Amino acid sequence: MPKPVSEQVIVVAGASSGIGLVTAREAARRGARVVLAARNAIDLERAVEEIRREGGEAIAVPTDVTIFAEVEALARRAVQEWGRIDSWVTAAGVSLYATFREASLEDFRRVVETNFFGQVHCAKAALPHLEETAGALICVGSTLSDRGVPLQGAYCASKHAIKGWLDSLRVELWKDGSPVRVTLIKPSSINTPLFNKAKTQMGVMPMPIPPIYEPELAAEAILRAAEGNERDIFVGGAGKALSVAERISPKLVDVQQLRQGFDAQKTDWPKADDAPNNLYAPVASDGGRRGDFSAQANDHSVYQSVAAHSVLAPLGTAAALTLGVVALRSRSDHRALPLILAAAALALTGKSATAGTVQG
Repeated sequence: MPKPVSEQVIVVAGASSGIGLVTAREAARRGARVVLAARNAIDLERAVEEIRREGGEAIAVPTDVTIFAEVEALARRAVQEWGRIDSWVTAAGVSLYATFREASLEDFRRVVETNFFGQVHCAKAALPHLEETAGALICVGSTLSDRGVPLQGAYCASKHAIKGWLDSLRVELWKDGSPVRVTLIKPSSINTPLFNKAKTQMGVMPMPIPPIYEPELAAEAILRAAEGNERDIFVGGAGKALSVAERISPKLVDVQQLRQGFDAQKTDWPKADDAPNNLYAPVASDGGRRGDFSAQANDHSVYQSVAAHSVLAPLGTAAALTLGVVALRSRSDHRALPLILAAAALALTGKSATAGTVQG
């Protein structure tokens, strides 16, 4: 049986800001011993100091996930400090906002190296230790693991790659009788500093596609995975709805993205192509837990709450189907689409026979 978070040693790669930082702080608050890793040593130390002031146990290990030797050293340091690793969370990520024609091959490759090969490096280093503890490998992907959007081709490619690789890895681990639990976290748009630090060639600062959710919801999903055995966990109902829509009609989603996908990712705040970004090196400050969109962000997700409780799933399904029927009958134009997609998302909520990982 998985241990409660309070009894775990948890490594969080990408812990200097956003989802990783919130996850590390919450894990420590619940009693876990936490190893924080990221490129920005100053922000890491600041985060560890805050955790310790609040009574938690944490250490900082500056690490670039694109360099496997540094990731191996991170794993060794965690074991040296606390004897084992129970959960490993990889949340490190960068982004590039540009059309494929505008993006350089070097920038495109760098996004994939960080977001995808960073996950691969972490898994390679973590798995031997997780085998010993029947631990959890928790990979932070994205809603865009299932569906690409314009202006983020490199990011979408990296997140799709994570999903395909984990599909393969799970079956291999199952065949070998491995006790390691593998979970892919699929956040919807999250209010993190990623957008402040991303390289952009749009002329303005990018923003998460609404609806937007606070990073605490992602941390909640990650720590749920640390204590459970689920294959995929969506953060926020919007991401689940997009995934369902993609399975039902990719062409319909193409049309929706053509109409809304470009403007929905742009703020009105000018930002030059050569403005500071973290694509190749950390910026002076990683920005803390949240980005600039708290006024628009949701701190609760009905979908996520229902999905976390299998007892509520049948009720959620019935309500969702009713909502879908009402939406179809009451509206014949495109404005009904969000209601229909939300209904579809809730209809697929819950712990089905295939919801868990193949190990259990």
